[in-house]
Amino acid sequence: MKRDIPNLKVEDLALAIVPRSNNNERDEIELWDSYIINLKEESISNVLISSYGYGELDGEHVKTTKLRHFFEKIGALQILKIEPIQTTLFDFTNEYWISFQYNGYMYDKKYVFVKGSISEINFTTIPFINKQGVMIR
Repeated sequence: MKRDIPNLKVEDLALAIVPRSNNNERDEIELWDSYIINLKEESISNVLISSYGYGELDGEHVKTTKLRHFFEKIGALQILKIEPIQTTLFDFTNEYWISFQYNGYMYDKKYVFVKGSISEINFTTIPFINKQGVMIR
């Protein structure tokens, strides 16, 4: 029975975290935005994204509130903003679990930004918006 279930791998889907532009260069940017990027030539549907952060703060294990987002459809070669993220959460591990339907099958994948990985050291150019940010594919 298990052998009858296809083991399909998520491809051409990325998650990015990008700093918001700041008109006053002296102020530190406190909010960044997370994006889902569909790099497929076809749309995906019934996209459910669950996100939360976890780590240690003052010697205690802390979890953030779990947020859930639903997108009925994400078009081919399209990027959508998921949610803002505060820079104070970069000291935590931030996890995004994405489930979606594509070609009649359900797919899911966990994207994990480990503690300290959301920084300028890991910047790359984010497709479609041509801004610098951190991306997991």
